[in-house]
Amino acid sequence: MSSRTLRRRLHHGDIDGKSRERLETSGLDSLSEPLLADDDYIEHKRISTLEDIWDDENKKAQIHWTFLFSNLIAQWAQWFATIVLGSGSLIGRLLSLHSNAINGQNNRMLPPSLSPLQEERLGNLRQRLEVPFDGSKMEHQDALKQLWKLAYPDKQLPSLKSELWKEMGWQGSDPSTDFRGGGFISLENLIFFAMKYPESFQRLLNKQDGQRAEWEYPFAVAGINISFMLTQMLDLKAGYPSSLSGICFLQLLEDDEMAFDNLFCVTFQMMDAQWLAKRATYMEFNDVLKSTRMELELELAHEGISSVKDLPAYNLLR
Repeated sequence: MSSRTLRRRLHHGDIDGKSRERLETSGLDSLSEPLLADDDYIEHKRISTLEDIWDDENKKAQIHWTFLFSNLIAQWAQWFATIVLGSGSLIGRLLSLHSNAINGQNNRMLPPSLSPLQEERLGNLRQRLEVPFDGSKMEHQDALKQLWKLAYPDKQLPSLKSELWKEMGWQGSDPSTDFRGGGFISLENLIFFAMKYPESFQRLLNKQDGQRAEWEYPFAVAGINISFMLTQMLDLKAGYPSSLSGICFLQLLEDDEMAFDNLFCVTFQMMDAQWLAKRATYMEFNDVLKSTRMELELELAHEGISSVKDLPAYNLLR
């Protein structure tokens, strides 16, 4: 469905003493609530930043003390099983299994020591995350043009400021104004998606799956939101990832240097599936993104997930 899909509003007025309803429409570019926070929103939220940081530090401290306490219990259980009950007894074997399970869970909760390959790939990914989108750079302009050619191979390439960009799901005629916190990597993610999984990319771009809402999410801007969400969820700008999802992602990164880009594609497909299941409309996009994040966190926490292809949602890609 085109991003020119019309927005509906009901206006109530008193005409001739009777309540009437009038339907108005406006273009998607007139939306007052962009998917990504604008500068005013960021300023409004600035006061709560220190509280958020404090909460994050408390969470890390809780994880640390939980590990120490659980490790102490595990060591005591192993000693009790071996010395008091004997390794051959049934209770001893059960306690040993329990302590091993606790140790396994702790190993997934705490940041592991990184292999040289993980260090290198994580460093490269962080460098990509630090690059903002700059519409004045020729490289970034060329990337936008490449995305258009991949999305619409049979259409003429428009100028960098054109109403035609709205067809791809940019909120205005100038795509560079939509990146905000997404950075250049979000554009790279979209290009990767179009090249690696062209069928899935086209089906999401053109909203071909399921019964769609009349007021759909804009495709390109949704992709920027997904890149931004993944960066936060995986703790990629921290010294070392401290969230369980971030730690699990390190294993994916060791298996595949492009794990972040592949995970972006999976997440986009998951988000669209959630969108259809909830029969959502534009104003519910943030709720759909939150539920997508929760589902992805659960999948990353599954045992035996060592690559993006091991994720159950990977099967959604075509």
